Amino acid sequence: MFYEPAKKNHGLRYAPLKAIVAPRPIGWISSLGADGVANLAPYSFFNMIADTPPLVMFSSVGRKDSVRNIEATGEFVCNLVTLDLLEPMNATSAPLPPSQDEFEHAGLEKAPSILVRPPRVARAKAALECLYVETFRPKSRAGAVLDQHMVIGEVVGVHVDDAALVDGRFDLGKVTTVARCGYQDYAPVDRLIALERPPGAGG
Repeated sequence: MFYEPAKKNHGLRYAPLKAIVAPRPIGWISSLGADGVANLAPYSFFNMIADTPPLVMFSSVGRKDSVRNIEATGEFVCNLVTLDLLEPMNATSAPLPPSQDEFEHAGLEKAPSILVRPPRVARAKAALECLYVETFRPKSRAGAVLDQHMVIGEVVGVHVDDAALVDGRFDLGKVTTVARCGYQDYAPVDRLIALERPPGAGG
């Protein structure tokens, strides 16, 4: 089959594009409102985009609480979602008012961060403390600014559970990281395939 996304002429019950561009990391973002209320929300458009300095981004459809909080305070944390945290992560996607703490809603314990104020998920096997860099508003090819808010942050601190380290490496299979797939689907990373890159290939 062939379809054009703008025409939505796929004839299927659900558009397959986000299932094709998958699996994707989950950006489980914790932030603080100006009033000090903690917010925790998952984003399926998330990734690392540079390594020197280390930059991460998540993109929000609409200017949601996470975006407003980060722009106001300049800080956030990316918490790693593993299989044991899948259900609590999903619970934090509920459309709660800004006055309600998603950590409490999902029954998650907070842990203090070191360099930023927002707390992190205590049970997360890894967490990235970030300082806000900018918000980028993508445009369509026609030049229309979209209601999409791409928040970019610089990673200034990294928490790693020592139990996740094997032979000096962070073992994704050992911690069973979860990826976001299409529709309502998720995939556990429980098997890795190592390939040596050709000589001279970039990082």
